[in-house]
Amino acid sequence: MLATLLSKEFEEEMATSIKMLAIVPADKFDWQPHPKSMSLGKLANHIAEIHGWPKFCLDFEDVDFGLNPWDAPKSDSADGLVKISKTIGQESLNTIKAADDDTFLNKKWKMKHHGHIILDFTKYEAVRHSLGQMIHHRAQLGVFLRLLEIKIPGSYGPSADEME
Repeated sequence: MLATLLSKEFEEEMATSIKMLAIVPADKFDWQPHPKSMSLGKLANHIAEIHGWPKFCLDFEDVDFGLNPWDAPKSDSADGLVKISKTIGQESLNTIKAADDDTFLNKKWKMKHHGHIILDFTKYEAVRHSLGQMIHHRAQLGVFLRLLEIKIPGSYGPSADEME
């Protein structure tokens, strides 16, 4: 039951994220709206890698980023970002679909940094958190692109640019 619900939501959010990643201009990857902000390229690559998080959360009991730094795939082009998203996103989708309700509700996943627990979730909560992160950072990407005067595709219906 939960696999059906989560896989549908994941597919929809992944498709929306891929539309955004497909328009990220390679010549602006180093651009930042503020010195404390991520660069456009770092943000876009982070969104692409998030598509792999559900698989990671379902396959493992924990991750310690302080002891095992995340070695995410990276790209310097929109096409590469889309390819990464589709490839690891499909792996996550397959893993979500294969999980049973017992796994989602009764098995745990933890995010740590040098042994300190940052997040302590059921597998369901971990996958939902991944979706929330995807949506949050995609919204950031929309602001970045808007500041660069790039027309934004709609997320949940047409965007203002698509209504022109």
